[in-house]
Amino acid sequence: MAEAVAQSKKIKFIVTRQDAPDAQPYTEEFEIPYRPNMNVISALMEIQRNPINSGGKDTSPVCWESNCLEEVCGACSMVINGKPRQACTALVDKLEQPISLAPMKTFPIVRDLVINRERMFDALKRVKAWIPIDGTYDLGPGPRMAETKRQWAYELSKCMTCGVCLEACPNVNDKTSFIGPAPISQVRLFNAHPTGEMNQDERLEALLDDGGIEGCGNSQNCVRSCPKEIPLTTSIAEMNKDTTKLMFKRWFKM
Repeated sequence: MAEAVAQSKKIKFIVTRQDAPDAQPYTEEFEIPYRPNMNVISALMEIQRNPINSGGKDTSPVCWESNCLEEVCGACSMVINGKPRQACTALVDKLEQPISLAPMKTFPIVRDLVINRERMFDALKRVKAWIPIDGTYDLGPGPRMAETKRQWAYELSKCMTCGVCLEACPNVNDKTSFIGPAPISQVRLFNAHPTGEMNQDERLEALLDDGGIEGCGNSQNCVRSCPKEIPLTTSIAEMNKDTTKLMFKRWFKM
């Protein structure tokens, strides 16, 4: 009896779609059969398998991105019921219906729920979010990181460049050049590394440029929205302190 009820149950989705980057957005409704333990990705797969809208008309399959399906890659970020999050961990049973799906507006839209994250990756390049090691030969074991430092640095390393913190931040939009919370936190991570700290001033200089750390309005939306619960506001506060120290070094030529 319970199985028969579950089979007759429908889930309603309202999807914000866009056929091309310069096309006008529109919404399309879908109803799919309910299955226990569905997430949003499995629902989108069902729509892709049978692309018929709730009006019974054939339509094009909804485009979206996904990869790992276990909240590690960050590819399936979208706005679900008004909140930016990962679609792979958004369980249908825990979402209010009708379920609305929309692309993150901070980034240019490619098609439907697919976005161009170039802005975020350019910001990571700008702050040199990597450890520079010359050569391809074996350099031997590197310097050890103190365990107390390693523990909080590991939390920062969980960033999967999903873009959710940038979407939640009111200061990241098409009218500003603010790089956003994730790149600032990555500066803290790589400056804490025993090898990465050799280039720490270069990263801090990038944060002092236009669109850097001064763009933060301290709304704290980022830390509340981060799927990995990374202490982004703590990182921003620490980098604020370090960039201030660097400015004093500049002024007094220390």
